[in-house]
Amino acid sequence: MILDKFSKYLTSIEYPKSKTSWNIAGIIKGQNAFYKFDVRDMFELSDGTPAQKGRLDSKADKMVLEMDDKWVILDLEELHQYIKKNKLKKVYVNDLISKLEWTIFLAKK
Repeated sequence: MILDKFSKYLTSIEYPKSKTSWNIAGIIKGQNAFYKFDVRDMFELSDGTPAQKGRLDSKADKMVLEMDDKWVILDLEELHQYIKKNKLKKVYVNDLISKLEWTIFLAKK
């Protein structure tokens, strides 16, 4: 399960006490900040492109995307501002990586 795999990269782990828009909270190993993460499996669009849905009213701080060799962690406040500013309905991860400043990459162990 994706949540179990990602939890290995965190310390001070907490889980929500009720249903909410984040799945796990904690500190990324080697860092100081405590974040709430939206960690869910991606799905495929009809053309085979990997995708993830998100909400602009999420209580999560970061969205976690699992790639073959790394985790891509997007800052949701920055992502939401980018979406609103550019009036977008759909964004692509590869585009976001070059456009957003606060993206974190964690190499898979």
